[in-house]
Amino acid sequence: MTKTKAVIYCRVSTEKSAQETSLLRQQEELTKYAVTFGFKEVEIFTDQHSGYDVERDGLLDMLDYMREYKIKALFVQDETRLGRGNARMAVLHLLQKYEATVYTLNDAGPVVLNEMDTMLLEILAVVEEYQRRMHNAKIRRGMRRAVENGYQPQNNLKNRGNIEGRERKEVPVEEIVQLRQKGLTFAEIATTLSGLGIPISKATVHRRYIEYIEQLKK
Repeated sequence: MTKTKAVIYCRVSTEKSAQETSLLRQQEELTKYAVTFGFKEVEIFTDQHSGYDVERDGLLDMLDYMREYKIKALFVQDETRLGRGNARMAVLHLLQKYEATVYTLNDAGPVVLNEMDTMLLEILAVVEEYQRRMHNAKIRRGMRRAVENGYQPQNNLKNRGNIEGRERKEVPVEEIVQLRQKGLTFAEIATTLSGLGIPISKATVHRRYIEYIEQLKK
């Protein structure tokens, strides 16, 4: 059975040798604290850096690790260890997107945010969602205009043959690749193409993209 995993993040504000003791104490306390919640595998990340700066190696490595391995639990001494000022809110917002729970020693459990912080995080989430919708709407509009002007994305299809004997669904592979390179998810690409009258599932988008990449490797 896979053990429950968590991440520990420790930070002190300066690189003075006296601060190293504090850093080690945080690691020891948080490791024991994580165990009380049933987490047996922990990855520790540390920084000796100002909390007002988001360009911290330990912090960035931690966020990459959590995203890659889908870690849903983070332990810190208190929320200010994640950052101060705007940097703190930016990190908390990102962790919220990861659907991660932040546990702090000071709160003796999940972090307790004040009313203003909670409201700000809700606003950030709403703004980001509308930005995503606007971005997708612009892509759909641009592609729709191209189609209206006579451009037919289905003519770019490759590998129309199907060894399984059934009709292969026609999809604009080049558009899929272009949209993927723009940073859209497979779900967003499927939505965009469907908006252009090309019904397609996320699974099909993913499969055709992988087929394209495999073709490039040959």
